[in-house]
Amino acid sequence: MRADARKNYSHLLAVARDVITEHGADASLRDIARRADVGLGTLYRHFPTREALLEALLRATLDELTQRAGKLETSSSPDEALVSWFREAVAFTHSYSGIVDLMAAAIADPDSALHASCTTVRSAGARLLLRAQAEGMARADIDGTDLFALIGALGWVGDQPSFAPRADHLVDVISSAILTDRDE
Repeated sequence: MRADARKNYSHLLAVARDVITEHGADASLRDIARRADVGLGTLYRHFPTREALLEALLRATLDELTQRAGKLETSSSPDEALVSWFREAVAFTHSYSGIVDLMAAAIADPDSALHASCTTVRSAGARLLLRAQAEGMARADIDGTDLFALIGALGWVGDQPSFAPRADHLVDVISSAILTDRDE
């Protein structure tokens, strides 16, 4: 990629991050181009679809979540690693309104630009869950798909103005429900 094209690409992503943070995943692509001070054609040359733009925007964070899971696997107890990663994943879903819908659709669609990143992050969470289950620290009746769905559900709660104030409390409740009571 030429230097000027790379600069436009990076600038478009930075502006898109701001606009999507403000207006959610359905933000106007025309508004993104306008605020980036480029033509709509320039935006579409770099990102031919909304999904391609969102995939580029989200890929870095999803990759970080995947890497974080790997670090937690070796640096924390299984229960602490699982809960810490779970909290980070839920916090990510609160970054952009509407992102949960996109992730849920992408996980079910192998042709989606977001599919690979979403399945990779789901697998990372599943590994943490399996590790905690192997130690008897997490419920045995859930799997990585359930964990991903819980992250999505809590992300949806954060998108709802009437529930958003309860979001952190509900993450605590669900985290406790995932873990087993080791005192029994």
